[in-house]
Amino acid sequence: MNFLKVFLIILLLFTFSLSAQTDWVKWGKAEISYEKPNQFSHRDYSFKEGTVTGTAVKALANAYWFFISDLDGDNCPFRPTCSSFLIQSVKATNLVQGTLMFFDRFTRDYNIVNRNKHYPRVKGGHYYDPVSLYTLNEDKIKYIPPSVVIEK
Repeated sequence: MNFLKVFLIILLLFTFSLSAQTDWVKWGKAEISYEKPNQFSHRDYSFKEGTVTGTAVKALANAYWFFISDLDGDNCPFRPTCSSFLIQSVKATNLVQGTLMFFDRFTRDYNIVNRNKHYPRVKGGHYYDPVSLYTLNEDKIKYIPPSVVIEK
């Protein structure tokens, strides 16, 4: 009986030692990157605008991109993104109307109920909602059905 116990203990110890790391094979450092690829490297942080309004809006958008969006990731469901939409809307109209257009769009950013019924999709899966749809000139508005996939 004692012989059987000693045999099982020795067998158990040798079983664990068979799977241990040897001196012949060293474990190397794993080259794993947990960093998400930066999709915003194409952003233009420069101030090319000649107007005071354009410079102020661009400074606000740059601060948002640098401090919030680049750290938080790509969470805007629309293309163009909300910050790009603000810049484009101010360029297309003026500061007051562009800001109102932005807030109108921004309030729809969190309404996830009927997005599929109202907005077409961009190839990457985001919803397409350009500034041109917000103009007050009905001749410039080009309606795109929600079933269409935009190639952008």
